[in-house]
Amino acid sequence: MIQLKLYGREYCGLCLVMRDLLQQQAQAAGFELEWIDIEDIDHLEEKYGEWVPVLAGSDGVEICHYHLDQAALDAYIANFR
Repeated sequence: MIQLKLYGREYCGLCLVMRDLLQQQAQAAGFELEWIDIEDIDHLEEKYGEWVPVLAGSDGVEICHYHLDQAALDAYIANFR
């Protein structure tokens, strides 16, 4: 199963929208989603700051940020099939 990480903040509206969209399609698309709240993790806050939400693969490849780029996500997942 493909592992994806979503970096964001609990109070970020864009983050919550992207998380909900990804959770809705995770099982059918064949990926697991890990939510990571960067608020109290200094090195992630420095890395992602105002770019959240950031969707990345477990390999560190950034797939998209701010809004879900479905084409980019589909292309990333296709690399594992």
